[in-house]
Amino acid sequence: MANSLVPAASTIVVDDDGRVLLQRRTDNKMWALPGGRMEIGESIGDCAIRETLEETGIEVEIVGVVGTYTNPRHVFAYDDGEVRQEFSICLLAHPTGGTLRTSDESFEVAWFRPEDTDDLRMVPSIRKRIDDWRAGHGPVVR
Repeated sequence: MANSLVPAASTIVVDDDGRVLLQRRTDNKMWALPGGRMEIGESIGDCAIRETLEETGIEVEIVGVVGTYTNPRHVFAYDDGEVRQEFSICLLAHPTGGTLRTSDESFEVAWFRPEDTDDLRMVPSIRKRIDDWRAGHGPVVR
């Protein structure tokens, strides 16, 4: 059972070649979108920009909304006892600068053609966001 609800952002970053930016996380070894918890005093867009830079080294500008994801059955359990219900807005972004690099949350960061993401291991909620973007549904509320 969830014991917290925290606003968060995830980012689908698409370059001029149509490739999407993913990171391979250190905690679960799965591929994921950059993203994380929104901090007091920042907008959801600022959160997405900050998290993308922190986790991948890539600077971005927000260009759209992929969807809002609030599935109460999708929770993240942390070592400190927090069990967080998903509440994430997934934003679409374009790279504007930076240098691709890993962080303390990722041990691999790479660009992928959309079709090359099909066989990558990732949690279902991240897969759902990528599928929604690829299907071109526009803003989706889940």
